[in-house]
Amino acid sequence: MTYMPRLEAMGRDSAQTAGWSDLAAELDRWGQAGRVASLWWRDDDAVTATPRLANLLRIARGAPLALAVIPAPASAALAEAVRGAPSVAVLQHGWRHANRAERGKKSEYPKERPAAAVAAEIAAGRARLVDLFGPRAVPVFVPPWNRIAPELLPVLADNGIAILSTIAPGRSTRLPAGLVSIDIHLDVTDWKGDRGFIGTAAAIGTLVGWLRAYRLGIAALALPIGILTHHLIMDAATAAFMETFVALVGSHAAVRWTDITELLR
Repeated sequence: MTYMPRLEAMGRDSAQTAGWSDLAAELDRWGQAGRVASLWWRDDDAVTATPRLANLLRIARGAPLALAVIPAPASAALAEAVRGAPSVAVLQHGWRHANRAERGKKSEYPKERPAAAVAAEIAAGRARLVDLFGPRAVPVFVPPWNRIAPELLPVLADNGIAILSTIAPGRSTRLPAGLVSIDIHLDVTDWKGDRGFIGTAAAIGTLVGWLRAYRLGIAALALPIGILTHHLIMDAATAAFMETFVALVGSHAAVRWTDITELLR
C-alpha cells in the first residue's frame, strides 16, 4: 500500500513554489543516483472517436497511453481510432459508468450490489472490449469514480482481472490473490472547481512530491507514478501542460513512460 507523505517530510515548502525547473532538478537527482523514474498515463471515459480523442493522441506523441473505455456504449469508431495508435492499451472502465449507490458518494460498484450481478457486468464488459479491440484490451479494471466496495474485489480476480487502478494513496483493504493495484498519483483535473486544469504549480508540486518521496524512501517504492487525464473535458491549459510534460519526459534520461502491458508480464 502506498501513501502520500506530508509535504514537510518531502522537503518542499508549498505546491505554489513548484515549477518546471523543480521537476527537472528532481529528475536530475534521480539521474545522479543512477535511477530512472517510471510513469504511466491513464485517460478515462472513452466511448467513441472524437476530435478531443484525436488531440489526446497527438499530445501523447506515441507515448504509451492507457485508455479507460466504458464497455457498454463503446463504439466501433473508437476501435478504429485506436487501431491507428499502436501505443494505446484499452482498460475496462466499469460497465456503463452509471451511479448505483443508494446513498453517499457515486459508485457503480457500491457494497449493496449483489456480487453475481457485478460478476455478470465484469464478464460482459471484458467480452465487449475484447470483441472491439482484440489484444489491445487488457485485464485492467478502472472503477468509475475510482470507487469499488472492498466486498466486491474478489469478483474482479474471479473474472480474470489482473490489475485494479484507482487513486493513490492505496486502499487499506488487502487485495485478493491474483489482483494487484497500479494507481494514479496525479489527477490534473480540478473536480471541485470548474473541471479545468488544477494549475502547473499544483500538478508539478504533486509530481515532485511523489518522486522525492520514492527517491528518499519516505514512501514505499510503488512505481510507476500514474498521471490521469480526461480527454473529453481537457481544456487548453491542461493540453498545454501535458504537451510540455510529454516533451520533458521524452528528453530526460532519468524518466520514462511505462506501458501498462509491461506490468502484466
